[in-house]
Amino acid sequence: MYEPNVVGDWQEYEAYSGLRLRVSRLERAEPPRGRDEAAEGLTYFRLRVVVENRGESKYCVHLEDGQIDVRVGADGEGAFVDWRNSQFVEGFDVYPLRRVTAVLHAAGPETSLDRVDIQVQLRVDDEWTERRLWTGALDLCEGEDRLDTTPCTGREGELARQVSNFLREQTEAGEGTV
Repeated sequence: MYEPNVVGDWQEYEAYSGLRLRVSRLERAEPPRGRDEAAEGLTYFRLRVVVENRGESKYCVHLEDGQIDVRVGADGEGAFVDWRNSQFVEGFDVYPLRRVTAVLHAAGPETSLDRVDIQVQLRVDDEWTERRLWTGALDLCEGEDRLDTTPCTGREGELARQVSNFLREQTEAGEGTV
């Protein structure tokens, strides 16, 4: 079974040496000015999609609307994506040891934000990469060295429990190997 990346994980592309992608910083946000009415009854949030080049060649990357899909809740309903206030990457040359970031604003019903799925299809040098999926929740704290995945607000959702159990199993499996 295919398991999605957890928000904060890096995913490398084999076809593009040193190029990697990450969805990170899934967090609550205030609606941008002028979007209060559009997001009425919904909880506004933002996320970042980071493309990093750790290789020796430059790559021209495109990360625009339509290449990022956000779904919320157990049924995978589409989130309201605020394309107008989001920041995309359009034809940017990412040189070695450099990054480029897209910031996406979205909103969804509060009861569905215990599971947020983000699917990204990057375009590199005018070639489409395969789609990658990240999953997370607004109440799940993110940290690179963090093994304790206790929710930030004290509410523990199903996704937080699954991630916590997975990380605990990985840690225990790693302790037995030398």
